[in-house]
Amino acid sequence: MSKHKALLELAKKTVETEGNAILNMVNQLDGQFADAVDCIYKAEGRVVITGVGKSAIIASKIVATLNSTGTPAIFMHAADAIHGDLGTIQQKDVVICISKSGNTPEIKLLVPLIRSGGNKLVAITGNTESYLAEKSDFVLNTYVEKEACPNNLAPTTSTTAQLVMGDALAICLLELRGFSSRDFAKFHPGGTLGKKLYLRVSDISSQNMVPKVEAHSPVKEVIVEISEKMLGVAAVLSGGKLVGVVTDGDIRRMLNKYENINGLTAEDIMSGHPKTIEPDVLAVKALKEMQTNEISQLLVEKDGKYLGVVHLHNLINEGIL
Repeated sequence: MSKHKALLELAKKTVETEGNAILNMVNQLDGQFADAVDCIYKAEGRVVITGVGKSAIIASKIVATLNSTGTPAIFMHAADAIHGDLGTIQQKDVVICISKSGNTPEIKLLVPLIRSGGNKLVAITGNTESYLAEKSDFVLNTYVEKEACPNNLAPTTSTTAQLVMGDALAICLLELRGFSSRDFAKFHPGGTLGKKLYLRVSDISSQNMVPKVEAHSPVKEVIVEISEKMLGVAAVLSGGKLVGVVTDGDIRRMLNKYENINGLTAEDIMSGHPKTIEPDVLAVKALKEMQTNEISQLLVEKDGKYLGVVHLHNLINEGIL
């Protein structure tokens, strides 16, 4: 077997090992999971998640997921907790402790301190008979038969199982809280996902110039307007009403059709019934309209009043596409 093929086989085996372990977790979920979710949901404080080693890294990721989906959470490293950071835990907080073995020295030192504070303790562990499991109020079983590591040593499958358990908690809490796409946008205002959920056409079109000409405007004025406003288009108005649009494409077709353009007006070369969109519509819908109609801009209009243009390049610059 070539080296290239051997590597691919090993990669596939890794994915298969971890995938099977995750699917097996379905059989390990029980009533304690639902009780733990209910406890966290009803808690008046935050969720404090702790662990050591690779489990600490997983804990940090779960904290991020919970915070972004409506459940206030904070990370506390188990080793730091016994050297001054125990004050992170407040009276009404629920603590989640992550440990594959549930018997590490740091965990054995930390758990009694958590219990003495009266906080509810949730264990995410692969050993349901461990010290951590015995001392916890709720035990979430992340047992895996083996690590993906060929030596069955490096935390691989086990940390994936921990991460999936954290996701399961987050999604159940999200559902209980009725956390909506609008809520999600509040927590992700700067990213592409957030923009798709909150950015509106008016947020973009208001930053553009407003290209427009009258129906009787000479073609030369139309070309100048399109060039100066740099959007490849000019709206055609008559009596203040939108009656058409002239695009770069219309200009090219005009030049191919007419030997002499003197005397031509915007009305002569415009496309009637231009595609429009209202300013309050989400920008992502504007993108879909452009893709459906195979165009690169939409005229913004509300209550019969022309307001401006939203261009495909705007959406690209915003990361919508």
